[in-house]
Amino acid sequence: VQLQASGGGLVQPGGSLRLSCAASGSIFSINDMGWYRQAPGNERALVASITSGGSANYADSVKGRFTISRENAKNTVYLRMDTLKPEDTAVYYCHADIRRNSGSRTSYNYWGQGTLVTVSS
Repeated sequence: VQLQASGGGLVQPGGSLRLSCAASGSIFSINDMGWYRQAPGNERALVASITSGGSANYADSVKGRFTISRENAKNTVYLRMDTLKPEDTAVYYCHADIRRNSGSRTSYNYWGQGTLVTVSS
């Protein structure tokens, strides 16, 4: 199983970006998917997560500015980021909790490679 993230880049304060992350490989089903971020000197922290049924959860710092969504048929999760601030600058990692086959209820955590978002004028 692999998670491939894309969509990062340089944006001015107040601008927008959309991140995408597609899971591929031996996948039976995906439970929660989400985005985390890590800024220099800081620990990786949850930005937003979404259940397979579409219920979303956000960090307080991004509520009202970021929107997480997913396309279950494509095993893909998105993060729409609006009104970006310099403090949003970080490497963003996607995460998925994946069941690999129908014969086991065990699920595994997978991470994407990280995509850099830089908010600067």
